[in-house]
Amino acid sequence: MKLSRIALAGGVAASTVLLIAGPAAAHVSVQPVGEAAKGGYATLNFKVPNERDQASTVKLEVNFPADHPLSSVTPQAVPGWKIEIDKSTLDKPLEVHGKKITEAVSKVTWTADEGEIAPGYFQQFPVSVGALPDNADQLVFKAIQTYDNKEVVRWIEEPTAGGEEPDSPAPVLKLTAAAEDHHGGADDATKTDDHKAADTDASAKESSTAASSSSSDTTARTLGIIGIVIGIGGIAFGVLAGRRRSA
Repeated sequence: MKLSRIALAGGVAASTVLLIAGPAAAHVSVQPVGEAAKGGYATLNFKVPNERDQASTVKLEVNFPADHPLSSVTPQAVPGWKIEIDKSTLDKPLEVHGKKITEAVSKVTWTADEGEIAPGYFQQFPVSVGALPDNADQLVFKAIQTYDNKEVVRWIEEPTAGGEEPDSPAPVLKLTAAAEDHHGGADDATKTDDHKAADTDASAKESSTAASSSSSDTTARTLGIIGIVIGIGGIAFGVLAGRRRSA
């Protein structure tokens, strides 16, 4: 009887542990390919997991931040999905490479055509963006996920500093420190060529020095061998001369 009660208590405890330790709900997230440096350009992957056992994801809407508009937003084609891009007029035009940008992408929508995200799978939606703001540490992209059973999940809750993660967190892109040169240029190429030339000259000098040192070593060894041969010859001559006198 006691054993039965212990087994029952153990089973309840195990079930409780499983419930507590069960996997946390996955959500739509955004990750850069490499780094997302302030003031630079980056490729972002919006990762969409399917959280339902009996439904497939058929639509994703990603809203781009209005407080930090991006002048360039180019989604990559995803097989089986149609892409729709919405733009809005900016209250304050952007200055990009000497040109004024009066509108920016406000939303990108992917709708399943021949494809879908089935239960147990996820899909990534790549987007090339820029220029990233140089006066922000992160960007928030509010996303809406739609299933084929008409269920809509809104990933729009913004995280708070030092607070717990919300139930339906919005995808957040962390920005890294700005690079010295976001695009590179002729000056960098010239500097690189100069460094290469300097390295070549240094290598040539090292080779010349090594060759001279090797030549000197060879000459010294040759003279040493000649001296030894002459010494041996002198000793042999002295021995023979002594034998002749004795005879």
